[in-house]
Amino acid sequence: MSMNGPSKRMSDILQIMAPVVDFITNSEWSRRLGEPGLSDFMVGNPQEWPLPEFTAALKKWAEPQNKDWFAYKENEPASRAIIAESLQRQRGVAFEPNDIFMTTCLFSALSVSIAAVTDPGDEVIFVSPPWFFYEAIIAAAGDVPVRVRCNRETFDLDLKAIEAVITPRTRAIIISSPNNPTGRIYPPETLERLASLLEAASQRNGRAIYILSDEAYSHILYDGNHYPSPTGYYPNSLLLYTYGKTLLTPGQRIGYIALPPVMQGRDDLRPAIFASQLVNGFAFPNALLQHALPDIDVLSIDIAHLQAKRDRMVPESRKMGYDLQTPEGTFYLLVKSPLAVDMAFCDLLAKHDVFCLPGAVFEMPGYFRISLTASDEMIERALPGFAAAIGAQKEAVRD
Repeated sequence: MSMNGPSKRMSDILQIMAPVVDFITNSEWSRRLGEPGLSDFMVGNPQEWPLPEFTAALKKWAEPQNKDWFAYKENEPASRAIIAESLQRQRGVAFEPNDIFMTTCLFSALSVSIAAVTDPGDEVIFVSPPWFFYEAIIAAAGDVPVRVRCNRETFDLDLKAIEAVITPRTRAIIISSPNNPTGRIYPPETLERLASLLEAASQRNGRAIYILSDEAYSHILYDGNHYPSPTGYYPNSLLLYTYGKTLLTPGQRIGYIALPPVMQGRDDLRPAIFASQLVNGFAFPNALLQHALPDIDVLSIDIAHLQAKRDRMVPESRKMGYDLQTPEGTFYLLVKSPLAVDMAFCDLLAKHDVFCLPGAVFEMPGYFRISLTASDEMIERALPGFAAAIGAQKEAVRD
């Protein structure tokens, strides 16, 4: 028997991530990725050319203006000021520049935040269905992931279930709104009740329970919806953001952590977050993206076009016989699988060159997810495939 191999912690993380890793590396989609003519609704990758203004910004700011243009960059004062002003303009909240911490993306914002506020063995609650990597990131920090299911009828937070799992070791809860994959925006009354129960639990425990607020999709809202941030209801909330969704540039990674001005103890938390940025792989965006931030902060993909794609696919899917809710935000549709085994139905779709993400990969068995980042042409090309797959399943049931 070999004495070589991964650490116990990494072995545990690999086990947590097995469904995702296996699908990425060993699925029909992974084997056919890049094949012409496919309708790839799998992940939130761009299926059309990037915003020309984004490309222009990178070209503009790539020209050095001084000898330190591409030197080490940390939480650059100019970047912090831009984000503080942007949050003031968008939300009417006076975030202080010193409370903004630049990160490479939401991945690093979450890792940095967890490391800054928890000790090994602390419990971190996350809501299921989750973003793929919550549980693994918690475990990588040496903490204990605690799963709580959402309300499967409304996709809202199940506050009774959250309250039931809080213990003296609970240190944080991850909230994702609008939620990936359900598209649910948690309403103010839910956030108010969540704040009340967390305040009471923090008092009992004698230490704060933090909300880590994943706001990656906070600008991707439909039907004129307003976004209520947990940071507006609960002082001990860390706002975590990435520009990768609003710009649809997941390969150019820049984001931030923001501490609301009503949070107490920020003076102690600031150096902890900075130290966490340093030891978590120097988790600062590269120089070019920070230089370009004045131009890219104001950009966005066409949300009205995303909504038009949603409004094309939802009624068409229902007409075919699919069961799905209309998302309030994000760029995903969550659809009930006509087959109990969602992997099997996604394989059926793949026979028609349509690729969707099975719910078994993101703790939502019996469902699959469609990404609305698809082009209009791809959607129209795929609709007959969606119809043929559910038609074949209905025919098999009749037989």
